[in-house]
Amino acid sequence: MADVKYDVLGIGNALFDVLVRTDEAFLAKHGMAKGSMSLIDEARAAAIYKDMGPATEVSGGSAANTIVGIGSLGARAAYVGKVKDDQIGKLYVHDIRAAGVAFNTPAAKDGPATGCSYILVTGDGERTMNTYLGAAQDLSPADIDPAEIASAGIVYLEGYLWDPKNAKDAFVKAAKIAHDARRKVALTLSDSFCVDRYRDEFLSLMRNGTVDIVFANESELHSLYMTSDFDTALKQLRNDVNLGVVTRSEKGCMVVSVEDAVAAPAFPVDKVIDTTGAGDLFAAGFLFGLARNLAYKQCGELGALAAAEVIQHIGARPQVSLKELAQQRGLTA
Repeated sequence: MADVKYDVLGIGNALFDVLVRTDEAFLAKHGMAKGSMSLIDEARAAAIYKDMGPATEVSGGSAANTIVGIGSLGARAAYVGKVKDDQIGKLYVHDIRAAGVAFNTPAAKDGPATGCSYILVTGDGERTMNTYLGAAQDLSPADIDPAEIASAGIVYLEGYLWDPKNAKDAFVKAAKIAHDARRKVALTLSDSFCVDRYRDEFLSLMRNGTVDIVFANESELHSLYMTSDFDTALKQLRNDVNLGVVTRSEKGCMVVSVEDAVAAPAFPVDKVIDTTGAGDLFAAGFLFGLARNLAYKQCGELGALAAAEVIQHIGARPQVSLKELAQQRGLTA
C-alpha cells in the first residue's frame, strides 16, 4: 500500500457562498422550501441576488467546508472540485489554498461561470440554499487523479455530486480507485431533498460497498428509509453500511456499526446564528478523529465541537483554529 499523503481528500461541488439574513416572507415570495437546497438556473440566481440585502460572500461547497475544517484541526487535507477561470473562481482557489488545503483541479477555461449558492438565513438560524452549479457540474472523471486519490487515507464524497451526471461518474471512479488502494470511502447524504431524488441509488452505493461510511442528519435518515421512527431507520442503517454517523442537533449524534452503537453529546452554544455548515463541520471533526484512530465517541465529540463553533457565526467555515479549540477542550493532545 502506498504511503498516505493526505488524511482526508474531499470531492464536491465547488461553490461560492452568498449569505444574507432574511425572513420567512422573503422565502415565501420566492417560493422557497425552508431548510432545503434547490438547484436553480442562471436567471433565477440573478433574480434572487437582485432581491437579496447586503451579503457575506465566502468560498463554500459542502465537502470543501468539511475539508477546510479538517485542515483547521491540523490534518493533511486535499480537495477536488471544479471552478471556472474567472474572478470568483480565482477567489475560490485562493481561499481554499490559504486554508492549507491542497487543491489542484484545473479550472475550466470556458463554459458556465463558477458556481454560487445563495443562502438565506432566517432568524432561527435555519439556512435555505439556492444553488447555481455553474462550472461545478462540469467536474468529470478526467479531473480525478488516480495517484492523488490513492494517497488519501479517507476519500469523502458529498451527496450533491449525484445531481450532475459527469460528477456522478467522477464519484464512482474515485471510490473504485480508493478501494483498490485499500482506502476508506465516506459519503454525506447532504440534504433530505437530495435523498428524495436519489434514494435507491444511495442505498445501492451503501449495500454494494461503494461507500464504507455514511453521514446523515435525522431528516436525511428518515427520508432514506421512508420512516418517521428513528430507531427503525437507525437499525436499517446499521445493516446497510460499515459505519453510520447520524447527527441529531442538540441531542448529539449516534455512531453505529455491526459491532456497536455509540452516542456522543452535542456541545451547548449560547445562541445559534447560522446553521450553514453545521453538518459539514461535524463531518470534519469526526473524520479527523477517524484518521487519528480515535474512539467513535471521541470522534463524535470532535464533530460536535467543530459544529458548535460554526453555528455561532455567519458562514460555513471556522473563524478560529479548531486545533486549538480541541486542545483547550482536552479532546486532542
